[in-house]
Formats: sequence, structure tokens, C-alpha cells
Amino acid sequence: MRITGMEVWQVRMPLAVPYTIAYETIDHAVNVFVRILTDGKQIGLGCAAPDLEVTGETAAGVQAVLEDSVRERITGLDPLRFAQVLDRVAEPLRGHPAAMAAVDMALHDLLGCAAGIPLWILMGGFRDSIMTSVTIGILPGDETVLQANDLVARGFLALKLKGGNDVDEDIARVRQVREAVGPDIELRFDANQGYDAAAALRFVAGTRAAKLELLEQPTPKDGSAVMAHVSEQSYLPVMADESLMTLRDAFRIASEELADMVNIKLMKVGGIARARRICAVAKSAGMEVMIGCMDECELAIAAGLHFALAHDNVLYADLDGHLDLLNDPTRGSLQLENGILRPTGRPGLGGVIQ
Repeated sequence: MRITGMEVWQVRMPLAVPYTIAYETIDHAVNVFVRILTDGKQIGLGCAAPDLEVTGETAAGVQAVLEDSVRERITGLDPLRFAQVLDRVAEPLRGHPAAMAAVDMALHDLLGCAAGIPLWILMGGFRDSIMTSVTIGILPGDETVLQANDLVARGFLALKLKGGNDVDEDIARVRQVREAVGPDIELRFDANQGYDAAAALRFVAGTRAAKLELLEQPTPKDGSAVMAHVSEQSYLPVMADESLMTLRDAFRIASEELADMVNIKLMKVGGIARARRICAVAKSAGMEVMIGCMDECELAIAAGLHFALAHDNVLYADLDGHLDLLNDPTRGSLQLENGILRPTGRPGLGGVIQ
């Protein structure tokens, strides 16, 4: 089998409900799609969800680098030798992790399709489903409670609250939500780098009775010593998110004990192959892993799902980036019921595209 070409295009998807995090408000997402063509029957589908603040990329930049620097380099190569193909594009895609993720995703999809089995089984098949949290952006307390109650009524069993702008308001909102949803719903909190050490520890103390499950990226990503201090002083597990972009970051977080857990996002780290290496580092350090996401279509969420199902130390999923996207051309690429995600059962990523 040989690669004969690659198609690249953008899709702009409005959000049904815009949301606010510590540093911006989001009302739409632009994903860049990749279709790798071969001289056989199989094709591979991939997707990039660039975010200038997180991955340092724009959709236009991703499309340009894929068309100008990747398409010609991979044409003629054997797509089943995905390590060789990814190595061939590593240099032009340096600094473009979401673009790399799209190529990686399409190659893994092709591999599963050629084998005739779902990717999660091909990679190990540890579990066949996983619970996902669903995120509530920064809102006034009463609106946060309304959203929380609505999501619980829809069957979700884990909620992630965003914050980081005002620690006192964040504490109050967490307490309100816990009182509203009761003790059986898992609550997670993401400060998106919004706190300093003192504010983070004040938040931990102020929300203790609410029994949060974890605190995600409480402090700025360039202040590793600050996050390490919070992690050391907090009873609540601290998860690194924006601080984790590369395999080197994973090694540093693990070896220097900067956090208790890590959030792997395929768009941040450059796809499934790199995510698997990071996951191995985390496992060697005894660190639990969350699979997270950006604002991604169902196809990209399915890739994160397959990765999570294959690895025993991926204990948490925050794969909700597709839920509010309107006009998603890949709707039907996974299954979601009562907060539980399952693959479609089709070969590869099991994705569809319209």
C-alpha cells in the first residue's frame, strides 16, 4: 500500500452555547480535516483542532503547513509504517502539534482499517468504555447550578467546573454545585493557570467539604516550582495540563514531582503515537492520566477515546469538546449514553465524515 495524496480542508463550527474560561470566551471552533488517500481501498481520516493560546497554531497555519510541507513528503510512502511517515514530517511540523495530530490520527485510522479491527483493540483493548466529564465554563453561581442540574438530568456523572478569575467566587460556586447535585456526582475543577500559589491553596482549603476529585493546572505553566509547591501542600491531587506539551515535559513533571496527575490532549502533544510515550512515562512514575480535548469534532474525540480505552493508567476522560459543536460533519463517530463513551465498533477510529 502507498500513499497517493492527501486532502486538507477547514470546517467552522459554531458552539450552541459559548463558554468562558480564565483567559478567553469561545463561541466557535475551526477544525482542519485530513484525508490520506492510498492506492488500495483504505483511506485515513484525521483532524486538527488548533488553539493559538494552547498549541500556538491557527487553522490557516495548520492547513498551509499540511498542504505545503507534508503532502509531498508523505506521498509514495507506506502508510502502515506510520513511525517512518511521522518521522518524515517531524521537522516541518515542529511547533505544529495539532497538525501533527491530524496526520498521526489519519495514519492510525488507516492502520486499523487495514487490519479490519477497531484501533483501541489493536493498541491493547484494556477497556471498552469510559466515563467522561462535561465542562461548565465560568458563570455566575446560579447559572452554574442550573447547568449542573441540567447535565446531571441528562445522565452525566462527572462535571468539570472552570475558574481561575476570582478564587472566592470559585469556592462559592463549587460549594453551590455540590449542594445542588449531591454527593454522588464527581466534581473536578480547572483553574486554567489562573491562580498563584496562595490562591490555589486557599481554594483547596475552601472547597474541602465539597470533595473535589482533582484540581487541574491551578498555576501558570511557566512556574513549575509554584505548581510543585501547591501539589506538595494540597491534599487534593493536582493535575498538569498546559504544562504538558512534550515527552520532555512529561519526564520533567514526573521526575521533579511537579504534579500528581497529567492531562494528555492529542492536539497538544502531537497525536496518538506521542501520547502513548507520554502515557508510559506517567505510568513509570505512578501518575494517573486524564485524556482531555480541545473544541474538537467527534472524529477527533473518537481518537482520544481509542487511546484511553487501550491504556490501563488512563483513568479519567474529559472528552466533551464535541457536545456543543453545531454542523459537525463527523457526527456518529462515537457513542455516548449517560455520560459513558463507547467506540462505534467499526475498524480504525470508526469515524464517519459527511
